Amino acid sequence: MLVFAVHALTFAVGFPANVFTFLTLLIKIWCHRPHPHLTAADLLLLNLITADLLVLLFLPFKMAEEAAMMVWPFPTALCPIANFCFYSSIYLSTLFMAALSVERYFGVVFPHRYNRRRRLWRTMAASAVLSVMALSHCSIIFVAEYHREFGINGSVADGEGGLGVNVTKTRESGIRRISSPNTNCNISSLKSSACTTPNTPHIPTTTLWTSQNASETQPSLGYHCYDDFSQAQLRFVLPLRLELFLVLFLIPFAITMFCYIRLIRALLTRPHIPLQKKYRTVGLAVVTMVNFGVCFGPYNISHVVGFVQQRSPEWRPYALLLTTLSAALDPFIFYFSSSAVRRAVSGMVGAIRGTMCGFWGWCWQRQ
Repeated sequence: MLVFAVHALTFAVGFPANVFTFLTLLIKIWCHRPHPHLTAADLLLLNLITADLLVLLFLPFKMAEEAAMMVWPFPTALCPIANFCFYSSIYLSTLFMAALSVERYFGVVFPHRYNRRRRLWRTMAASAVLSVMALSHCSIIFVAEYHREFGINGSVADGEGGLGVNVTKTRESGIRRISSPNTNCNISSLKSSACTTPNTPHIPTTTLWTSQNASETQPSLGYHCYDDFSQAQLRFVLPLRLELFLVLFLIPFAITMFCYIRLIRALLTRPHIPLQKKYRTVGLAVVTMVNFGVCFGPYNISHVVGFVQQRSPEWRPYALLLTTLSAALDPFIFYFSSSAVRRAVSGMVGAIRGTMCGFWGWCWQRQ
């Protein structure tokens, strides 16, 4: 219930905030006079918002899975698609937050040189490269789903688990179906087991088992999406997780820290820069570091711990839970980064305040 509640709160806060920011930036771009104008910062922010909306749109799939006691309640074909989008958004966010820090750093520390060399097509090319980096690391989900060379029942790309062990059980009969790398057995307290030999081709399936007494049986779907790995799969997955930690988390985190530390130091040595702008830059740096350290840090550290221990840590699902909070924290990045977003938020707050004052004034007159 904790995981479900956190996901529901993240969706309730993050989705409207990201949609509001997305529309605000689009209006700012298209209503620019004399013609639409897209800046490098706007492009990076739009990519970051897209990553947040990607995880938020597929978060209800995770919520439904948690409500069903971690049994996948949708068609099995949606499992790799939902997980591909969910896990890709994590590393899209880390990469574009790092890119945004680089853009801010060069724009403040080297303003003249950066303005002379600033070209929108370069930012577009960099965004395309970053997107390909993140998506390509997670595209192995589909390879493992339709070509099961790496394990008997699973996938390997998302770093969270394989396609799972198909285990189903009736309420009273105790009939189970268990898939293993060497055998495929039906184990029953009522019937003798029937196993296939290692030479028999193994085809993982999702099976509903019922007892002979239909009134005693309440079948359940036994498909656990990305829930467990075999040892053979772990030998492939754990090095991949370590690569994700190094390439898509540690390097962007180091770049972001370097850029914001140097940026803040540069601002403190320039007295002509308004104090309010300095405060916004510090706020942007703090929110970004919290995003990296609190939201994405524990999950990516679990990659290293799993590689050392040669197994998935037990606390890994809770670390994954923190990654979704990024979608609710990123609107603060948008607020500190874009003057258009700040104006839109101020206008909305002013409108709400005026409506509330008018309502209470009307109520006071009625009394």
